[in-house]
Amino acid sequence: MTFKDHFSAHAAIYREARPQYPPALYDFLAGQAPSRERAWDAGCGNGQASVDLAARFDEVIATDPSAEQIANAAARANIHYRVEAAERSSLADGSVDLVCVAQALHWFDIARFHTEVRRVLKPRGVVAFWSYADCRVDEPVDASKDRLYNDLTGPYWPPERALVETGYASLPFPFERIATPVFELCMHWNLGQYLAYLRSWSASQRYIRALDHDPVALVESDLRAAWGDPGREHEVRWDFHLHCGRI
Repeated sequence: MTFKDHFSAHAAIYREARPQYPPALYDFLAGQAPSRERAWDAGCGNGQASVDLAARFDEVIATDPSAEQIANAAARANIHYRVEAAERSSLADGSVDLVCVAQALHWFDIARFHTEVRRVLKPRGVVAFWSYADCRVDEPVDASKDRLYNDLTGPYWPPERALVETGYASLPFPFERIATPVFELCMHWNLGQYLAYLRSWSASQRYIRALDHDPVALVESDLRAAWGDPGREHEVRWDFHLHCGRI
């Protein structure tokens, strides 16, 4: 089975530049799981969520179809990385307490993945999908960022991006829903960290491959003027969407 690969070519950049999910999210999910024996991080990418799950579960199986992403993933003794598709994992039937998909569900064959989730989860096992889309800092910074997001890289976002922007609201969720708290996705970044994040966008990388030019460079001077002291940390926020349920 082939997969849409928008990140392997810049896996190392992606690993260093993404926001970190709130610890309270993992505490909540671990508390909902029937036990803390095993979690599956499907579409794990660089293992960002896998590491936090590993602090709360005895074992984490982390899978991604990209060998490059797995090669750049953070190692932990109780994380077992596997290069394989989420729709066809090597997990045993009824062996998993929690299935997580962090910012990757839009790349999956949804119906096939839901079938796989039901196969591998234990009775009353928990499934959680989450996503975040555009970010915001303040009006001057956001004006330049919006030019990058909409005008420059807009044509280079894959069509699946629309699912992220709506928080997966249109996707089926055939599980018993669990009421969730509101979680905030927020980082305190200096300008260098913020620019690295913008360059990690799949659309930025696709723009570079198509036009042989960095789109972030076209707005960087305006961003620097709006940011002020480049060493000063600004609060960067994203709307965070979580869908959680059990079988």
